[in-house]
Amino acid sequence: MSTPLTPETLARAPKVLLHDHLDGGLRPQTVIELADEVGYRGLPTDDPEDLGRWFRKSADSGSLERYLLTFAHTVAVMQRPETIRRVARECALDLAADGVVYAEVRFAPELSTAGGLALDAVVEALQDGFAAGSAEAAAAGCPITVGTLLCAMRQADRWVEVAEAVVRHRDSGVVGFDLAGPEDGFPPDRVPEAIAVLDRAGAHRTVHAGEAAGIASIRTALDGARAERLGHGVRIADDVPVDGPLGPLARRVLDEQVPLEIAPSSNVQTGAYPSLVEHPVGRLHRLGFAVTVNTDNRLMSGVSATSELADVAAAHGWGWDDVQTVTERALAGAFAEDAVRARLLADVVRPRYAALRS
Repeated sequence: MSTPLTPETLARAPKVLLHDHLDGGLRPQTVIELADEVGYRGLPTDDPEDLGRWFRKSADSGSLERYLLTFAHTVAVMQRPETIRRVARECALDLAADGVVYAEVRFAPELSTAGGLALDAVVEALQDGFAAGSAEAAAAGCPITVGTLLCAMRQADRWVEVAEAVVRHRDSGVVGFDLAGPEDGFPPDRVPEAIAVLDRAGAHRTVHAGEAAGIASIRTALDGARAERLGHGVRIADDVPVDGPLGPLARRVLDEQVPLEIAPSSNVQTGAYPSLVEHPVGRLHRLGFAVTVNTDNRLMSGVSATSELADVAAAHGWGWDDVQTVTERALAGAFAEDAVRARLLADVVRPRYAALRS
């Protein structure tokens, strides 16, 4: 008889995370300490528990715009190489302690250039921090592989710079490009020169689409930016009637098994859906879409990879088969090298899920 699926047993399960924002996952204590170190006076409180609650309450507004305002505080303390390294190191340690064996963590390096840092200096600090945290996690018996996704902000004009940085640093842990920021008014094919840089280098890319905006945003991400994955992508459900045939775009996303980087708790917080029970993640998974389950912003949503899987499983009646399926789908959609994905699947994911079933 298999082990019951509970938050405690899920904590022991190997997890793969494709959509986690570095600036949305800081430890509250770290925010406070770094704010003091850099002289930032904008925090609403200097008590870590109160600050964690403040982030969650502020993000739990039902508005994506208000949700995004909380990042002003985390980005403010990430303007020096040493603070960026610390945040990245702690991110790797925290994910590894939660049972994440492979993670792609994203950050927009342009957000850390307000104080004069060059884009490459930001990327190098990220890589140093992830490497240090991964080494410490491995020494503690919790090995993790972390790949970096570099985001360009849709509303800004540094897409080409970020795309070029992805190509320059892809041999040192940068695995791909992302577009983040407001979907409405800033289509993912707005700067074709950036897409051309990625195309010429054969660089991977994922695009935030189908979160705040609907089907048109997803179509442009696929056709205009040639996205390999959809960041969130959950609004593909608009093309999936409860009764009746799939719409043409949904049929394409299903047939091509385009990975959906779904973050249900975040979607509820930003008002996309009223509750986890009413979130379409369960319906999309049942229909065979390439659903993956992600944290988005661990600090703002007050979640971990384990808690998100546990809450989704409880809301939609998932068992171990479902959890393993979304884990393997995430690994299949990862931008890691084939050998890395094959090793994790054969040596980590499948054996550990088999042990949980025994």
